[in-house]
Amino acid sequence: MNLIIDVGNTSIKLAVFEEEKLLIKKVVLEEGLIEAVNNLNKDYKNIKHVIVSSVGNLGEDIKAYLTKNHQVLFLSHQTKIPFKNLYATPNTLGIDRIALIAGAVNQFPDKNVLVIDAGTCITYDFINSKNEYLGGAISPGLRMRYKSLHNQTAKLPLLETEAIESIIGNTTKTSINSGVVNGLTVEIDGIITQYKEKFSDLTIILTGGDANFLSKQLKSSIFANSNFLLEGLNFILLNNISE
Repeated sequence: MNLIIDVGNTSIKLAVFEEEKLLIKKVVLEEGLIEAVNNLNKDYKNIKHVIVSSVGNLGEDIKAYLTKNHQVLFLSHQTKIPFKNLYATPNTLGIDRIALIAGAVNQFPDKNVLVIDAGTCITYDFINSKNEYLGGAISPGLRMRYKSLHNQTAKLPLLETEAIESIIGNTTKTSINSGVVNGLTVEIDGIITQYKEKFSDLTIILTGGDANFLSKQLKSSIFANSNFLLEGLNFILLNNISE
């Protein structure tokens, strides 16, 4: 069994896989990570290999604990990956984006795939049918847009994410919701259209914390999969174990 640890900007996701089958996942904060891993080890006694993907800082005490009790792969730019990375600055490519593309290679081999990760930021990552990663884009996520309107103005309130009933806002609240939600969905639909004009037979994956919310707003045909990054990390781990 494999343990997947994805350290994001706001929380840590844990998942246990048996080969490629997801058995359980949970979300914790850093201070609860060791306890959560202990509990998973009790419930799944065959966990042997661990992969850690961290876009934030993971404490040295946690790293020491993990390496003491497991065979750990810390995902980095030196890790063996299942695709050709043509990013102009490969050492600056976020390791979360590497994991997403690995998931695309695993689930949609020899396809043109655009992976859209709707989290703190919106990332767009494209791999072509030749198994070449070409790059993508980074844009502010939903909550970042709401927060920027509140933090960068004197009077605009900080709102919760809410689906819009009309593009025409007739109050400050509905105007903000229209600007944020409609603005982002039009952006995503527009970028998808640009990719479709450039690449035929395009497969689109939407993942991340806001994937379920956004999938209901988008016009484009997509596959929504909230576990895509975890599955990509597991695929990288399996490939490195089999060396």
